[in-house]
Amino acid sequence: MSAHHPIHPADPALRHLTARQITGLIIELRTEGREFGLLWPSAQPGETNLDGRALVSLGNIPASTLINLLALLREYKRERDRRRC
Repeated sequence: MSAHHPIHPADPALRHLTARQITGLIIELRTEGREFGLLWPSAQPGETNLDGRALVSLGNIPASTLINLLALLREYKRERDRRRC
C-alpha cells in the first residue's frame, strides 16, 4: 500500500477482505485521522457484492478508498516527522 500507487476499486485482492479486516481498517483510519478531523463514528463494513468490490458503509465507498486514504495519511505523517528531525 502506497500513497504513490493507489489501489484500484476493482483490485481482486479486495474481494478477499473480511468484515473483520474492514472493521480494523476503519478503526485505524479513525485513529490516524483524528488528528486531522477525519471522524466517521458510523462507518462500518457494508455490502461486499457490488461488482465484487468490498464496500464500507460510509456512503458505500469502495474499501480501496479507505485503504488509499490510510496510505495518504501515513505518507503525510512520515514526511512531516522526517522534516521535523
